[in-house]
Amino acid sequence: MAELDLVNRDPNNINDHLKVTFEDVLAEPEGNHAMDCVWSNSYKCFNCCKKLCYTLMTLCCGICIAAGWGCEFAYIAFVHIWYVTPCFKCLELNCGCLQKLWGMIIHCYYDPIFEACALCFSAFKKG
Repeated sequence: MAELDLVNRDPNNINDHLKVTFEDVLAEPEGNHAMDCVWSNSYKCFNCCKKLCYTLMTLCCGICIAAGWGCEFAYIAFVHIWYVTPCFKCLELNCGCLQKLWGMIIHCYYDPIFEACALCFSAFKKG
């Protein structure tokens, strides 16, 4: 098993859209400013509550949810290994037989027609 990176936990950047900062949510336009102490404490409160709530939710639910998703992807792998891939192989084999049958039908019915047409048109070339 590869070493778990505890610093960069999103190496493929699949959750870039979740990087929300205080400035992304709250902003005061010119002329509508709260007192500096309110604004700075709001910033601290926002970040503290966001971190604390996320920590509590992951502590209470993270392991169970991870186990659930692990089971989900194990089920998907199981279904693909034991059902989907064999079904595709079965289709591939059966379609190969149908392909041969279709080729024989085409050769039996259309080859004589095309040969006859070729003979007719070759007569125009000689004359």
